[in-house]
Amino acid sequence: MVDFGIRPCVDDLDQLLYALCKRKHVRHAQEFFDRVKGNDLSPTVKTYSTLMRGWGGIGESGGAQKLFDEVLERGCLVDLLAWNSVLDALCKGGKVDEAYELLRGMRHKGLEPDAYSYSIFIHASCDANDLHSAFKVLDSMKRYNLVPNVFTYNCIIKKLCKNDKVDEAYELLDEMIERGAQPDTWSYNSILACHCDHNEVNKALKLISRMDRDACQPDSHTYNMVLKMLIRIGRFGRVEKVWYLMEERGFYSAVSTYAVMIHGLCKKRGKQEEAYKYFEMMIDDGIPPYTTTCELLRNKLIGLGFAEQADILADKMERSTSQSIQEAANLMRSNRALVGMRTEEVFFR
Repeated sequence: MVDFGIRPCVDDLDQLLYALCKRKHVRHAQEFFDRVKGNDLSPTVKTYSTLMRGWGGIGESGGAQKLFDEVLERGCLVDLLAWNSVLDALCKGGKVDEAYELLRGMRHKGLEPDAYSYSIFIHASCDANDLHSAFKVLDSMKRYNLVPNVFTYNCIIKKLCKNDKVDEAYELLDEMIERGAQPDTWSYNSILACHCDHNEVNKALKLISRMDRDACQPDSHTYNMVLKMLIRIGRFGRVEKVWYLMEERGFYSAVSTYAVMIHGLCKKRGKQEEAYKYFEMMIDDGIPPYTTTCELLRNKLIGLGFAEQADILADKMERSTSQSIQEAANLMRSNRALVGMRTEEVFFR
């Protein structure tokens, strides 16, 4: 900049440090900062906060603590962003006790911790699988009338479900709504994943119904989990109902949803016709299939002696208006010179 006659300012320094830290080049950022901070550039608290967050992002709290001490020594007015930056860095570096000491010291400095200050400790507790501590922090937030954001609530819900504490996860879901933190799809999907892992069909479907009542739109992951579970346990009637329910709600199946159907059905005895049907539907919808899906269905058809059906699908793919589908047609081609064939009538008996 100087070579072009442009005098850099502290905002330029902040942007450069932010870019370096975002790419995990924190040591380079620190070295540059140490080199220029005395050369007519007076770093602000924001500058220090950027670097502290950078050190926290790579799990090295020592660098952040050193910067925080430097800010205090310079007599700068340390704002909430700076406090939260060092708290986050300490927690990510495994120094949670030191972070708690700093949190308690904030009020002595005339600064009130905000919801983000406390959420740092909730995330640290969940990372350590310490739900007891996470709920203690949550109780502290209630005393100060602070409401966690959805991301923080979801962190606890996910950890509860990982520990098979689904009832407590539902209680937290209710609390979110009561306190005005509207649950998102991730909130419900964490609980749904637990139901699906335990093959709890009715509870899973009831939760999807609740999402409707709570005005939360299910996403592809929601449906994929339920469909995968239903196919796995052989509840094919329910599979059809869920599929049509998706269509009634205006949900357009993505390639991942078709893959769940085709891969799942290919693994089930006597379900190759259904797998074939969903593959055709995917092609008709103009959705390019995964390479693995093409290869799986092709190998299944050939293995059962239905090589001709694989070639029929390949022909259909070549007629598609989608170039990606046309290019995938060769993956579906069978080597009919090496494979015995059965008639179409046998396949669709």
